[in-house]
Amino acid sequence: MTVKDVTITIQGKPTYEGQEEDAVQLITRGTLAIGEKAGHYDLSYEETELTGLQGTTTTFKITPKRILLMRSGPVNNQMLFEEGRRHTALYSTPYGQMQVGVCARHVLNRMGDSGGDMEIDFSIDIDHAMAGENSLYVNVREATLPQ
Repeated sequence: MTVKDVTITIQGKPTYEGQEEDAVQLITRGTLAIGEKAGHYDLSYEETELTGLQGTTTTFKITPKRILLMRSGPVNNQMLFEEGRRHTALYSTPYGQMQVGVCARHVLNRMGDSGGDMEIDFSIDIDHAMAGENSLYVNVREATLPQ
């Protein structure tokens, strides 16, 4: 498996009922592991204080048809994004656990061996109550400067 140092730009636009849209952007360093099968990648980075998830590792497991977001550390969860399907998972935080469901309306994966981008539009529910809508855009490019 080949692993490359990459720069990751993540733009999110969560929309929660009763709250204004609050677009967020994170630019960080990480790694892109190229899988044995064509179109399979693991994209990983360490969360920081800025995201409120310090000490947590976030990994996107990317395949041609679906994207799995996994977090491990103080926050542990998995969210599976597959266009047109709803998936549920247990979300564990230092404050307790909750059942989280995600339904991806749109999943676009243009990842390649040198980077690329992903777009995910999804709704999220917590314990079966609609919590909001989210748009996530991730751009990955090979790092040009040493970490």
